[in-house]
Amino acid sequence: MDPIQTVIMNNRFNAIVEEASVTLYRTAHTTFVKLVQDFQCALATPQGEVFAYPSHSGVNAFIGLSVAGGLAGIGLENLEPGDCIITNDPFSTDGMVTHIMDVSMVRPIFFGNELIALAWSFVHASDIGGAVPGSISPAFTEVFQEGLRVRPTKLYKRGQLDTAIRNIFIDNSRIADELWGDFQAMISALTSMDNRLNQLCRRYGIQQVRAGMDASLALSEVKTREVIRRIPNGDYPFADYIEGMTEGDFIHINAVMRVSDEHIVFDFSGTDPQVAAAFNYVTGARAHPYTLQAFIYYILTLEPEAPRNSGLLRALEVIAPRGTIINAEFPAAGGSRVTTSTRVYDVILGCLNAALPDGLTAAGPGMSGVIVVSAKDPRGDGNRVSVINPLCGGGGGRFGIDGTDGVDSRSGYLRTVPAEIIEAETVIRVKRYALVTDSQAPGRWQSGAAIALELENTGPEAVMTVRGMNRFYFRPWGARGGQCGHLGSVVLNPGTDDERNLGKIDVLKMKRHDVVRLTSPAGGGFGDPFLRDPALIARDVRRGLVTPFNARSSYGVAVDDEGRVDDAATHRLRAGHIPDQSRVTLGSARDQLDVVWPREIRGALAAGLLQQERNVRQPLRLAVIKRLTAENRPVTLPLMNRVIDEELQYLKMH
Repeated sequence: MDPIQTVIMNNRFNAIVEEASVTLYRTAHTTFVKLVQDFQCALATPQGEVFAYPSHSGVNAFIGLSVAGGLAGIGLENLEPGDCIITNDPFSTDGMVTHIMDVSMVRPIFFGNELIALAWSFVHASDIGGAVPGSISPAFTEVFQEGLRVRPTKLYKRGQLDTAIRNIFIDNSRIADELWGDFQAMISALTSMDNRLNQLCRRYGIQQVRAGMDASLALSEVKTREVIRRIPNGDYPFADYIEGMTEGDFIHINAVMRVSDEHIVFDFSGTDPQVAAAFNYVTGARAHPYTLQAFIYYILTLEPEAPRNSGLLRALEVIAPRGTIINAEFPAAGGSRVTTSTRVYDVILGCLNAALPDGLTAAGPGMSGVIVVSAKDPRGDGNRVSVINPLCGGGGGRFGIDGTDGVDSRSGYLRTVPAEIIEAETVIRVKRYALVTDSQAPGRWQSGAAIALELENTGPEAVMTVRGMNRFYFRPWGARGGQCGHLGSVVLNPGTDDERNLGKIDVLKMKRHDVVRLTSPAGGGFGDPFLRDPALIARDVRRGLVTPFNARSSYGVAVDDEGRVDDAATHRLRAGHIPDQSRVTLGSARDQLDVVWPREIRGALAAGLLQQERNVRQPLRLAVIKRLTAENRPVTLPLMNRVIDEELQYLKMH
């Protein structure tokens, strides 16, 4: 297909999915979909390759997702017009679903009697059953605790609703009416895509439409290969840690980005096995966009006209061994898998920083905390399960530009719920929602500021869960001389005799008038802070985001009482400063851990654990790490192997 016709067809496809996305957004029922916008839809070929994905609303994390898994156990030959398949099972779909709260639907689109495409949609269900309201606790150890799980099955058969299948979902949810309302919104979006694609076939003919699908996918592949050619060939390693649910449990994410001309392999060998917590997710056998989100964004930054589809992944390969935390196996819990994906995002950024001569960006806040509250419904009888807000934190500083206050690039598609809506729909009162002074990580290009959110329970009681909380111990790393970022914290009843530092929230029971203050992390700085423009520091002092003391100590800038730069004093403060050329600034806590656990040794431990039976991997990992970390000396391979053997024998005996 010629270039002009390719662009025309791609624009037609985009118009179809954008309209469907808006339809879903406008007709959804739950706050998490209609306000936060945790939903999406797309069009895929019959083989499952997404050829059109929206950009104006909804989630961007699944650009290029393979939809083939949504037909598991059904088969293309058994699809008929009017069918609609529903599933929320990560395991049988081989990663089309990444955790069971993302309920997905796939509708075959026929033109006459010919199958021409698959329409896909998902919503994050605010409650799918399980042990806690909202279905997600980071501390869950098995998928069974997280609620209902259904393999791909037909919700509609030739246009007729199977009420038994519908009832399985709504009978297991604490918010049955709202859940079904979201399902109907998905069905409306799928119907819209079906109707519009049929109109396109009538106008251009089925062969031209199919050729447009192939051409659009090929164009994305060409754009991706152009981007890869700009990256020097070589191997670029990076590693980081997730902070687990118990003290001292640090979960290793290891990657090597191997660049070879127009092809990249992201090798995650050396990443820890799946854990007995809700941090796991499934990616299956293909390159998965949830793992490659950072690199997909990098492609679209350099090639913004590239179609958003599976072609972006054709030149990319992922090695993610089965049984690791990023490619988990049944029955792993995965409700808080966003914790892991945010760290994977930063790890890929670390690989890119190593590959690009000028670097790219510092780490983001490393957290996407979603707050859910179950309490008495102020507008009716019974309890209500409500999403209060996503809480992310300031983005990392980037080459040539500061990070964004309060949010980072990874989670920017998640919208904030207005305080008025929270207070109207729940018993929660928003006491404070503000940027935090001196929370921007210093750099030539500083990070965005952290956010402090204070919530008061005005009802008799409330149960709060927060998934995705992290960066309470290891600071987000800085790049090219930039300083590390701000840590997160959670305090109950701040400023009172009952004040308590809670750390990460699992399940928090709040009494009447209890107040919880959640402070987000903020990403790292980029570039030496003494090279930052003093006028920008003075502006932040006037805004109340930087104190005069921090301006002097972190940036070498003196600001007078009227918020103006004192040029002479600033010159003296900066005189003789030697620019920091550190490629990565990890922070003291991480530096200390890396002395004990070098990256290669920690990766070898992860690889060795995968050779053991699945039921011993988690206790063996914790035992080996606890024992060797306590010795506070560099771990060698022979020492580690000896301790593995000893701990393995102990576990088998007990």
